[in-house]
Amino acid sequence: MILYVAWRRFKIVMSEQTEAVDIKKLIERSGLRVGTNVKTKFMKPFITKTTDEGLYMLDGDMTLEKIMTSAKFINRVGAENIIVCSGRQYAGIPIEKFCEMTGAKHHLGRFMPGTLTNPSLPYYIEPKIVFISDPEVDEQALIEATNAGIPVIGLSNTENITSKLDIIIPANNRGRRALATMYWLLVRQILIEKGELKENESMKKEIEDFEAKHTEEETE
Repeated sequence: MILYVAWRRFKIVMSEQTEAVDIKKLIERSGLRVGTNVKTKFMKPFITKTTDEGLYMLDGDMTLEKIMTSAKFINRVGAENIIVCSGRQYAGIPIEKFCEMTGAKHHLGRFMPGTLTNPSLPYYIEPKIVFISDPEVDEQALIEATNAGIPVIGLSNTENITSKLDIIIPANNRGRRALATMYWLLVRQILIEKGELKENESMKKEIEDFEAKHTEEETE
């Protein structure tokens, strides 16, 4: 019953179509469920099956459930009090759009030591939530947040170690389209929870606006 309600709440209307599209189909098409060929004991509960190619697939129902949980948590403390971090190449644009639409702050690229733990540094900050895109890539931010007692929400793929995360969102945190979809869904749910967006209403920005563009090296 809980998951049924979740699906109902996550139905969206795409601007280029006249009928509602089930968010489940959107997740499937985005590759959000596609993991790697490695799994940890921490991510085992979030895995549903293995493909013929040996890739572990994540549970879309659990991803949606964690998005809803995260949105409620973020709204409770205020998006302006969170910092979204990532050292991943394709996470930059999605995070910038997320922050633009929610009022959160971002920290992209290298996470300087002492950012969350050394008040004497000029770049020291005191967020109430730290949001990371990968527990491995963003390890410095995760360690400092843990030491400072700051709750951490993290996107986690099948190979990640999640013992220091407070909320785990199982998701493909490598793919360009998957990351765009993930942050778009989270923004949408935050706005719905705040009453700023109706469940059957389109957002001002589409998933494509959240997606990192191909680099010249990739094109070549």
